[in-house]
Amino acid sequence: MVFDKLFRPDYMFLRFSDVTPEFCRKNDISALISDIDNTLVTYDDPEPTEEVLSWIRSLEAAGVKLAFVSNNEEARVLRFNSRLGFPAYPKSGKPGTKCIFAAMAELGADAAHTASLGDQLFTDVCGAKRAGLRMILVPPIKDKKTPFFRFKRALEYPFMKRYLRDARIEMNEWGI
Repeated sequence: MVFDKLFRPDYMFLRFSDVTPEFCRKNDISALISDIDNTLVTYDDPEPTEEVLSWIRSLEAAGVKLAFVSNNEEARVLRFNSRLGFPAYPKSGKPGTKCIFAAMAELGADAAHTASLGDQLFTDVCGAKRAGLRMILVPPIKDKKTPFFRFKRALEYPFMKRYLRDARIEMNEWGI
């Protein structure tokens, strides 16, 4: 089914920190392209938390390269990345692939050894799949309650319900 090809994540975890150096090594992942908002921090966190910094350091120590590809505004993405200095692409237009491919090029990575990390089916998962990447999906940390986001989550719900059932993950663990 076309929907599964574009929207089914390869891996589903409860938190970004479940993506460990061991997981990356076991799955031959040497580069990770990550979303920021609701994946690593809430929209309210302007900079990486200590937990995010510790996780990043563990990945770096294991040789995993990191880049940020976000649909958020430039000022937000640059502030989040200011202490880190990773390749970062704001206003990326996900599910478009232009910034995903640019991030991979900047990292010197190829699709076979790169994974993407995010919290949304219609932007993060679809963009990663269109770029030929493996996709790691986490539930949103703190969802926005605007009508647009509520509508988008309602559209995601039937897919998420099936994916969670197939993965034998309890829906209440994901807040569904």
